[in-house]
Amino acid sequence: MGNEDGGDKTRRVVFVTVGTTSFDALVRAMDSEHVKKELLAKGYTNLLIQMGRGSFLPTKSEREGSLAVDYFTFSSSIADHLRSASLVISHAGSGSIFETLRLRKQLIVVVNEDLMDNHQSELADELANRKHLYCASPHTLHQTISDMDLNSLLPYTPGDATPVANHINRFLGFPDD
Repeated sequence: MGNEDGGDKTRRVVFVTVGTTSFDALVRAMDSEHVKKELLAKGYTNLLIQMGRGSFLPTKSEREGSLAVDYFTFSSSIADHLRSASLVISHAGSGSIFETLRLRKQLIVVVNEDLMDNHQSELADELANRKHLYCASPHTLHQTISDMDLNSLLPYTPGDATPVANHINRFLGFPDD
């Protein structure tokens, strides 16, 4: 029997990771009322942000009826955080992307538009085209969350990296194998 008054709310965690980098634009976007409102509307209860080397500090919150927000800089392993997450929002680092997809977690990749020659965006775009994840920028993140249909995402099979690698190699000017 479910709790009719909604008092026994299931914990649904959004885990955000920037890896070892500084990506204040993503942390700032996660701290915005627009993004928090969209996550709350989608039924998420907790937001945990791994902020790396960034200097922007998000607002911690534990108010009733709002998203519970916490953050940290680094962890020896983010695997436990990834495993317990209902949704992962990540920078476009290939390690973070593939670790999340291997765990079959729903994923939004946010591309750092401030990086020059951002080859990471090519990987994120290709995996988004294959419907394994959603891709956004810090400025479009709230709209991506609002519009996303996580049931439309397809599981990633670790054996299918060759087409993605070939696509990246073609983009970089290397011949296919």
